[in-house]
Amino acid sequence: MPSYTIKQITIEEALPIRHKVMWPNETIDYVRLPEDDEGTHYGLIIDSNLIAVISLFIKGKEAQFRKFATLHEYQGKGYGTILLNAIMNIAAENNLTRIWCNARTSKTNFYAKFNMQLTPVEFIKGGLNYVIMERNFH
Repeated sequence: MPSYTIKQITIEEALPIRHKVMWPNETIDYVRLPEDDEGTHYGLIIDSNLIAVISLFIKGKEAQFRKFATLHEYQGKGYGTILLNAIMNIAAENNLTRIWCNARTSKTNFYAKFNMQLTPVEFIKGGLNYVIMERNFH
């Protein structure tokens, strides 16, 4: 695995990857969140190329991560795992009690590897099935 860096990035840096990976047939504004200015955005960089992004929104003692995307050609190589582990560490370092996400149901096994649990809350957005998953810190 090549060496990588994880660093805080701007929303403008995150948007193109969100768009290309998550909703390539929509406009780029479709992947912009009204809360993006309140979040902290992180990227995983290899050879000065941004290949994965995630956005963290902390409210009180809880956080939600959103718009987690890894470029297709880098998927299945462990980079998403590295980036999400970094987010889990940030949550723990900030003494948060809970972190959660709206997980595509097709990705629940991936999130379970991070000690995230299914909740009973399910919904459909953009024709895709989602479930809220969470991890509590003690």
